[in-house]
Amino acid sequence: MFLAVCIVFVLSVAQVGAAPISSSFTGSFNTDDDVEFFSFAVTEPSLVTLRTWSYAGGTNAAGNTISAGGFDPIITLFGSAGNLIDDNDDGAGVAADPVTGAEFDAVLSIFLDIGSYTASLTQYANFAIGPNLADGFTGSGVTGFIDADGNTRTGNWAFDVVISELPEPTSIALLGLGLASLAFTRRSIKKIN
Repeated sequence: MFLAVCIVFVLSVAQVGAAPISSSFTGSFNTDDDVEFFSFAVTEPSLVTLRTWSYAGGTNAAGNTISAGGFDPIITLFGSAGNLIDDNDDGAGVAADPVTGAEFDAVLSIFLDIGSYTASLTQYANFAIGPNLADGFTGSGVTGFIDADGNTRTGNWAFDVVISELPEPTSIALLGLGLASLAFTRRSIKKIN
């Protein structure tokens, strides 16, 4: 069964050096082959981090405590034309589940240009077929919510999208010139004394 629920939101950062903008989502899959979609727009070149909290739990970007016990998630990112950009299953540096000891939450951090994007959330091993979103997903190949190690889990999920605007090249150049000018002024003052 293929369930598609689409959540649309726009995240933007208005100024250089502004705090990251984040959105946190939670829910539960009814079947192991469900797919949840999150569509978002990036209004400035940004570092975008997509992260799950479903497997091992933790504190999401909204500051809410997420319980461990959810399924083994996969995140897939698609561009505005539906082209597959990247995916992640078992992100580096995620927490270990308190019961299984496995580190199966997903994290995908990627630099993105201005544009519209869609992220999908699926259970292991329901990977995107690619190279386009329209190609669908493989199906998990399992019955129920079973992780890669055979442990029974729930259909619960938690997902964050965090967008951190990158400094503009002009701002970086101006900062560099300002620091160089300050250093030159300081050297000049020392020579006068």
